[in-house]
Amino acid sequence: MNTLLITIHLIACISLIGLVLLQPGQEGMGVVFGGSSSSFFGSSGAGGLLVKLTVFMAVIFFATSLGFTYKQAQKKSASQESSSVVLEKKEESQDKGQKAGQSSSKPSGAEQGQQE
Repeated sequence: MNTLLITIHLIACISLIGLVLLQPGQEGMGVVFGGSSSSFFGSSGAGGLLVKLTVFMAVIFFATSLGFTYKQAQKKSASQESSSVVLEKKEESQDKGQKAGQSSSKPSGAEQGQQE
């Protein structure tokens, strides 16, 4: 599953870069073709088709990015569950420290004899 997601993400990245480079500039000249793109895509130019393809690839790119984020969140939550043992040990050591502190606050037998 992870390999499929990475493959789709890479294809979307490369396609998105290519489609952005094919977009005509303000002068109406495509970056790759060096001239007017109206002869390649009809009288309206490449704007409509390239914009739609670019939006489609951008949606795929964002979807795969969200997929990566979701998978990492699942891995992180699974690793936190396994690390709860460390938290339990820490709590146990704190409880032992508090019990030791309580027993040291009680006067011992020698101290009781001196107080009387």
